[in-house]
This record gives sequence, structure tokens and C-alpha cells, in this order.
Amino acid sequence: MGHIAYIGIGSNIGDKIGQCKKAITEILKVDSHKLLAKSSFYKTKPIGYTSQGWFVNGVIKIETDLEAFDLLRALKAIEVRLGRTETFQWGPRTIDLDILLFDDKKIKIEELQIPHPHLNERQFVLIPLAEIDRNLVHPVLKKTFGELLENIKEDQGVEKLPSSPSIEG
Repeated sequence: MGHIAYIGIGSNIGDKIGQCKKAITEILKVDSHKLLAKSSFYKTKPIGYTSQGWFVNGVIKIETDLEAFDLLRALKAIEVRLGRTETFQWGPRTIDLDILLFDDKKIKIEELQIPHPHLNERQFVLIPLAEIDRNLVHPVLKKTFGELLENIKEDQGVEKLPSSPSIEG
């Protein structure tokens, strides 16, 4: 039986939507990944280092036979293939792929933290996650993603982009 993973996808260099769609296509080529759900794409203000362009962000839910560390390695390889180069923390990037959740596992080592450590603070992740499943429960905080989203009072600059053609078509 496969694992359920939620992956955050973001880009703020070049054809941002195109990069995100290409990343999803690449993720689905790996092993036996099966797409279970895909959020809309959102235009989002940068956080941390704010002197850079807006991001496009989204979330996908997949079923995978890979373990968390193998999935992380596969995502990092996709980032490199799609032209990501290391800059600095929160700097601009062609593509950023993060494992947000992996089953209900809790992993905390230097290379990998699941659930993603800033998941509950960031609208650019919470909004697409809640779009996929508002009632999904955060494995540490024991609140639904809908509740976590409602707890963020400040507007972090997240706008739903108009519908775009399906990645499959």
C-alpha cells in the first residue's frame, strides 16, 4: 500500500505557472506516483526576503510507494533538472518542492522535517492545502487545516489565479 504525501510547489523566476506544471509532470513520472488531488495556483507575496518577484504556489496530493527520504531525494533531483540553483534562504528560485505532509508521520532531522515546520503560519501553503481538504488534521497541532487557516489574521498577499488548462491536457 502506498503512502500519501502533500507536496508544496512554488516558483518566482521565469514562466512561473509553466515551471509549476512541469514540476507536477516530473513528479508524476517518478516510480508509481499517482496524482490524487491538485489545488489551484496562487499568486503569493514573498516571505522572508521580500525584495524579489511574486511567487506562484500550489499543492498536490499524491500516492507514492517511496519512503519519505527517497521522495525528498526525487524532489531535489527534479528541482536540479528544472534549473534550480542554490541562492540563499528564501531567495528567488525557478522551482521549490517541499514535502508538507507524509502520511501522519513526524520526522525531524536536519535534511527533512515533516510536517513542514512553517506549514501552519503560511497562507500560501494553507490556502491550497485547505482547498484540497479543509478537514485534514495537522499531525502535531491536531487542528484541521481549515482551522489553522482561520487562525491567521494578517493578509499575507495570496490571490487565486484564474483557472488554467489542466496539466494532463
